[in-house]
Amino acid sequence: MSDWTSTSMPYLAPPGEGAPSDAWGAEASAQGRRGTQRIAQAGEVPAPPPVAALLGLEPGCPVVARRRVIELDDVPTELTDTYYPTAIARGTPLAGTGKIRGGAVALLAQLGHVGVRVREDITARMPDTEERTELRMTEDEPVLQITRLTLDAQDRPIQADLITMPAHRQRLRYEIRIG
Repeated sequence: MSDWTSTSMPYLAPPGEGAPSDAWGAEASAQGRRGTQRIAQAGEVPAPPPVAALLGLEPGCPVVARRRVIELDDVPTELTDTYYPTAIARGTPLAGTGKIRGGAVALLAQLGHVGVRVREDITARMPDTEERTELRMTEDEPVLQITRLTLDAQDRPIQADLITMPAHRQRLRYEIRIG
């Protein structure tokens, strides 16, 4: 089991005034670690069937996709594929490979798309060859797959994330306030 504990909360709301724009780098730094990320691919792609279902689109319909490789102390710890409806992201920095000033969630808010509800489903599975290579894993190590859907105040999907991480390098923490 990893000594790293990950939470989703820092990545769901735009950063407040004076908050760091790189939530991952700040989270890692607070624990004495180095968190980096790189955009491996970005642009319009046909929506894979699971993504189309999440976003309420027909399979193959164009979406804007960004693939990020997240690293902790120079070790790949997560692959995050984020998908946006083209009506939201086409022609914006979300469609490019550059870092987004303030982060994607802040940009979405500036564009008038604020997430108010998030649904996450978590499953465990064996990685495919590409994932195993990118995450530097052996053939017998499983991954956790987090499927995250962010919805706005009208319950419209604004973002879908498929997050793949080595199970043995993660501990997920969820804190839920009732009432």
